Amino acid sequence: MELTGRVAVVTGAGRGLGEAYATALAAAGAAVVVNDADAESATRTVDRITAAGGAAVTEPGAVGPSAVAQRLVDRAVEAYGRLDALVTNAGVLRDRMLWRMSDEEFDTVLDVHLRGTFTCVRAAVRRMREQGDGGRIVVVGSPAGQRGNVGQTNYSAAKAGIVGMVRTWAMECQRSGITVNAVIPVAATAMTATIPAFAPYVEAWQRDGTPLPAWLRSGEGFGTPRDAAGLVVFLASAAAGAVTGQAIGIGGNRLSLWTHPQEVTVSYRDGGWSADAIAQTWATTVGRDLQEVGIPAPVVPS
Repeated sequence: MELTGRVAVVTGAGRGLGEAYATALAAAGAAVVVNDADAESATRTVDRITAAGGAAVTEPGAVGPSAVAQRLVDRAVEAYGRLDALVTNAGVLRDRMLWRMSDEEFDTVLDVHLRGTFTCVRAAVRRMREQGDGGRIVVVGSPAGQRGNVGQTNYSAAKAGIVGMVRTWAMECQRSGITVNAVIPVAATAMTATIPAFAPYVEAWQRDGTPLPAWLRSGEGFGTPRDAAGLVVFLASAAAGAVTGQAIGIGGNRLSLWTHPQEVTVSYRDGGWSADAIAQTWATTVGRDLQEVGIPAPVVPS
């Protein structure tokens, strides 16, 4: 995949998935602006990219505020003259059951994930529209945003909101030649290392590079951050020019496409629906197809 001459910004690129996205984009030839709230982590990513012969600069800062988003765009233009792709990966967790979650815990996660995605994409799209030759927006969602997850009211809401914005932005940006897509990754990171079924395998991979077992890579679609990076490079490329408004899953050996929410079952009744009428017919009409919630539990081989 050839991205020579293209310029990308990647947020939250100091470690984990963001680092994998940034290094893969650079390896394909793109010049990369590496963002992270931790300046030292961002510098380490840039050092790895440049040591491998790539082009990269840092622009640290916690995403959310409009000023930080604008700094990222300005840094790309200052260093490389333009902006062609944005990957919004930055995120934090503040997991807590609903009745224990504080306003601050809720707001912190929404500010980084949801507002941070909004402000960064807005600033990037403004620049891309000025340039007049299109662009690529890749935002990062989560299975928690697609299906919900216990203890993650804030995170699930933010990730669901991000994918909702993708659908709107894809329509709004189409005439400008700017594609907008969401990546739904499942990978061994600090965020997933706490899942008991995955923890020993993630720890072994982090410790000495022990390969993840086949039941994780194929059965669960769970891989390393590098496994998810190819999708980001594809979506940032000319090859994905006709792909927009999609939520695409990636992890281990699995590549998937998530559906948009849609009506599963529809029932009509002359005169409309009273509470009694709904109760009387529920089990034989729309109640036949109640939807599951939550991320399916891992199936660990016996």
